[in-house]
Formats: sequence, structure tokens, C-alpha cells
Amino acid sequence: MFILLSFEGPDGYSTAGGLGVRIAGLSRALAASGFRTHVVFVGDPHARPTEVSSRGRLVLHRWCQWISKYYPGGVYQGEETKLYDFNQSAPPFVVEHLARPAIETGQLVVIMGEEWHTAEAICRISDSLHEAGRRSRALLLWNANNTMGFERVNWGRLGYVSTITTVSRYMKHLMWGRGVNPLVIPNGIPRRLLQGADEREVTRLRSSLQKAVVLTKVGRWDPDKRWLMAVETVAHLKARGHGTVLLALGGVEPHQGEVLERARGLGLLVRDVAMSRPSLADCVRAFGDAARADVLNVKSFMPLPLLRLLFKASDAVLANSSKPPTPCSPTPVTSRSASSAWRRWPRARSS
Repeated sequence: MFILLSFEGPDGYSTAGGLGVRIAGLSRALAASGFRTHVVFVGDPHARPTEVSSRGRLVLHRWCQWISKYYPGGVYQGEETKLYDFNQSAPPFVVEHLARPAIETGQLVVIMGEEWHTAEAICRISDSLHEAGRRSRALLLWNANNTMGFERVNWGRLGYVSTITTVSRYMKHLMWGRGVNPLVIPNGIPRRLLQGADEREVTRLRSSLQKAVVLTKVGRWDPDKRWLMAVETVAHLKARGHGTVLLALGGVEPHQGEVLERARGLGLLVRDVAMSRPSLADCVRAFGDAARADVLNVKSFMPLPLLRLLFKASDAVLANSSKPPTPCSPTPVTSRSASSAWRRWPRARSS
């Protein structure tokens, strides 16, 4: 049996970046392979506390819901309060209600924590299993997708109670500086992502944007993601007479304000786009209403099928970052390759 612990998860409320995509994909893949899988994450406060799918093999446990009701802005709003509650309440639940019953029926239990938020919880789970005499029947892993929060991790304790993993050789080399030598387990992608998008839907979405050049960028509002470079690129293209729109799908981080203010200072028109339950029709209508804008700040959670359509409808998907990207989500293949789009902008190549 697998138990996954993470702040982010498969809910729209809980997805702020690649981690939510990873957890959703990993848990579904494990369940599809026949393993009973539990996911404990900071879930949507208005959804069911427990949700069972995949013929009973996948169980979602939405944690901190009573706190999340006071923080509608997403998983990382009220972060410290949620972290305290998660560390206090999730480990006893995992041990007493999930791990021990499975171990006592002869199962091997694999418990994996994701990112710095779960490091303390993994340590407490290990201690509790040891006190109960069940530690030898549990495999504990802790995985790092990026370096955020590393200064808050007790590396000696974490490395003693769990196997530390990461998603790329780049991350492995960074973590050597913390005195740990993680096992690299690269992410994969679901097979369904290799299927083609509906070209009619792509055309409809593209047409609603009413711009010659469509750029899309997805990521946290973090300086490392080089959002400032992205909006400066849009300004350069606009100055050269290329009608361009940037679809910005970020999180809730404060760097958002700096980026959007920079965009306005460059003469770009910024419009927020929010939809309660985004669908293709909602996107077409919302994008059409904001068609004059140069930057569309998409503040709604976009489900994967819509993201795939956006990637396909874009001339380029910007993955510019100050660090090599870790494979938390698939690299999109657009219908119009970056090289062919670049050939359409000969004056821009020099800069």
C-alpha cells in the first residue's frame, strides 16, 4: 500500500504548480497498477473530506479543510497555520488509521512525503511506527522537486529515518551541498498526454485571442521563473508591430504584483481573467472579452485538458527559468513550432 503526503494535490484549490500535477499523476498511476493508494493533502475546503475512486484503490484525504475555509486563495494561503496543523494531525492519522492496519494484515507500506512541508511529518511517522514496533514493515521516502524551503529541513534527522529522493540529476547535485546523496527517480507522463488535441477546439481557442502571436507561461510567481523576462519579451514584440498576447498562469505568490506592475510600466495592457469552473466555452468567452489586452492574468485553475489546448494553440510555451526545469510536468509540443514562429519575426532574432 502507498501513502503519499503533500501540501499540493489533485484539487483545483490544491494545485499551484508542478507538484500538484505530479501527485495527481503518480497516485492515479499507482492505483491503475493495482496498488491501494492514499493521498493526504491540503484539499478543497468545500469538497468531501474523503473521496474514493479507481474501484476503491485510490483514496483522497483532504486535510486542513477547517483552516482552508478561512483562506480561499489556495493551498499556500495561510501556509504556516496549515503546516502546524498538518504536522500535528496527519502523522497520527497515517500511523493509526492507514499504516498500522495494513502492516498488521501483512502488507508492506510505502510512505512518501513531498517537499519541505512534509519533512517533519515523515520524521514523526517514523518515530511513531518505531514506538509501535512496526517500523521494519514500512518503507519511508521523502522527495524533493526543488530547493524551496531547504533551510527549514532537519537533514540529519530526515536522512536517518527515510530514503531521500529527487527528480533530476541537477537537483541531486544541488543537494550534495546539504550533505545528502539522494536517489534520482525521474517523473513520467501519463500515456493520454501523447494523444492529439482536437484541432477544431484548438482553432476556436486560438481565434478567441485575436492576436498574431500567442505565448503561454505556466509556473509559480517566483523570480526564478523569470516572469519579468517574459513580459519584457511581449513588450519587445509589441514595439516591433507584432500583435502579441501572453497567457500568464501563475500562483498566488507576491512576485505577481511586481511582474504585472512591470508589464504596465512597459506599456502593456493587463487584464485579469477568472472563471469559476473553466471550460472551453468559458475560456473562449473570457479571452474574447479581454482580447485587447497584451497580458491575460489567468487566475482560475485550468484543468489538464484545457492546458493541453492552450499549449497547442500557442506559438510558443515559455519555460525560461534561472534553473534547469525539473520534469514535474510534460514539455508541451505546440502545433506551431517555436522555430517556425521565430522565422516570422526576423527583426526580433537579433535581440
